[in-house]
Formats: sequence, C-alpha cells, structure tokens
Amino acid sequence: MKLSLVIPCYNEEQNVALFCNEATKVFDAEGYEYELVFVNDGSKDHTLSELKRIHAMAKHNIRIVSFSRNFGKEAAMYAGIEHAKGDLICLIDADLQQRPEVAAHMVRMLDASPELDCVAAFQQERLESGTLSFFKKSFYKIINSVSDTNFTQGASDFRTFRRNVAESVLSMGEYHRFSKGILSWVGFNTEYIPYEVQERAAGESKWSFKKLFKYAVDGIMAFSTAPLAIPLVLGLGLCALSFVYLIAALIWCAASYYTYFSTDMLVLFAVMLIGGLQLAGIGIVGRYIAKIYEQSKDRPIYIAKEIIEPKNEK
Repeated sequence: MKLSLVIPCYNEEQNVALFCNEATKVFDAEGYEYELVFVNDGSKDHTLSELKRIHAMAKHNIRIVSFSRNFGKEAAMYAGIEHAKGDLICLIDADLQQRPEVAAHMVRMLDASPELDCVAAFQQERLESGTLSFFKKSFYKIINSVSDTNFTQGASDFRTFRRNVAESVLSMGEYHRFSKGILSWVGFNTEYIPYEVQERAAGESKWSFKKLFKYAVDGIMAFSTAPLAIPLVLGLGLCALSFVYLIAALIWCAASYYTYFSTDMLVLFAVMLIGGLQLAGIGIVGRYIAKIYEQSKDRPIYIAKEIIEPKNEK
C-alpha cells in the first residue's frame, strides 16, 4: 500500500464523513492504493458511531482505532502511525482545515525526490488573533534558543513521511510526547512548504489557550534542560543582590534619622525572597522529576478499546 492517512478524531462527528468524502475524491483520482486510519481519541459525542457507519458503507480501506478514553492528540497520532500499513504516512486533521489536496501534493513531492524523507507544512497566514499569534511566535523563539533541536516557525503536525521516518518515531516510546520535536529530533531530509489554513468544516477548535500553553511548556521541557539552570542562576544572583542590598540598607539606616526600617525587617525580607526563589526552583525540578516518574511507570501511550480493520483484511 502506498499511502496511509492518519486522522486523529476528538468530538468530530460532524466532520468525519465530510473528510472521508473529500479525501476519497482527491486520492481516487491519484490512482494508487491508500487507506484512511481514523483514531477515535475517546470522543464524547457520536464520532465512533459515525465512523462505524462510514466503515460499513465504504468501498475503500478504512481502519478505525478507538481509545478507551481521551489520551490526547499526541497519543492518537502515535497509534495511527503504529497501525498504518502504507509506505508513506500522512498526519492530517479531520476538520478539513488541512486539505487532502495538499497531502496529495506532498506525496508527489516525495515521489519526485527519492532523497527526500518528509514533507511538512507550515502556516503562511494564521487564522487567529494577534495575541495568540504573538505567543506562538514567542514559543518558537524561546524553544529554539534553549534547545539543540531546531523548530521551524509555524510548522504543524500536518506532514507526510516515509516508512523509515515512521519507524524512528515509533521507536521513541516516551509517554509525554511532543511530535513536532520528535520529528525534528530524528532528523531525515525534510522540506517545509507553506499552506493556507481553511476554516473548520464544522464544530469548534479543541485547542484552548490553556491547552496550548501547557503543550508549549511540555514541548520546552521535553527538548531542553535549560529550565533546570534557571533556579541556580537566579538563586546565586539574588543571593548576591540580597547581600548588597542588606549592606546598603544598613548603611542608609545608620546614616539617617529613620529607625523604623529595622534590621529585623531587612532580614525577614531577605529570607522571604530567597525562600520564594528556592520554592520556585524546587517547583521546576519537581516538574522534571514528575515526568521521570511517569516515564518510569512504563505505562502504554494509549489503550485501544476497539480496532476495526478494513473489510478486505478481515
């Protein structure tokens, strides 16, 4: 099989049929064998029922992996790659913001360039607020300054890659996954192409600012140990500054008529300030230890409640 389209789905009951229609229209015209691998990420609506209906009516290869609960998009992408049978694998969203026509173009690029291993898309113009765009640009600046892995500005999970890239990604079984970083870290020859993000076919985005912020923090912590040095640098610097300030404050009190600014107040201020820094440092270290703790449990990245194979593979 030439191509597997991996489609993570979370509460996409209104979109999966539309996506299936658009994808089959595009790839039937391409003339090669392909499959659609839908991963139901513990949807709370009727996404699974709709997928089963599509599967029952489909003439094409449709595979469904349904999770026992919501494990997140990263786990859904991993599961889709793991179950994909194609020589090429494309990660694409179900809401049609990422068009199948662009995925077909990626396949043609890989066919034309055997030395190329992956084609990834980045958003040339973002359909989002200026505030959100600012924070995303800031994220890329920060992570590129503290990580040895290079992250392309605006690059999305929307990409098509060869089987050797997929095997490398699957070999990295870390529980807290950040696919943008993993795909950059494994290397391989990657070409980035711009694409225009479309409006969602139906429904609302599942990514709130809170989720995006947590995702960004997890990405930085997954591909950089720089935050571990922050408490040490700040702690030493503030300790030195506190001693300088304490000496200056004592000299000022001794040379002035103000007696209410006592030594006890200065000591209390210094203790509280340094104690706060210590707690902040412990908090950052604690986040890393928490991730080590989660990884040491060796829990599965996802649990599949049900797997529905294509009709011709039963």
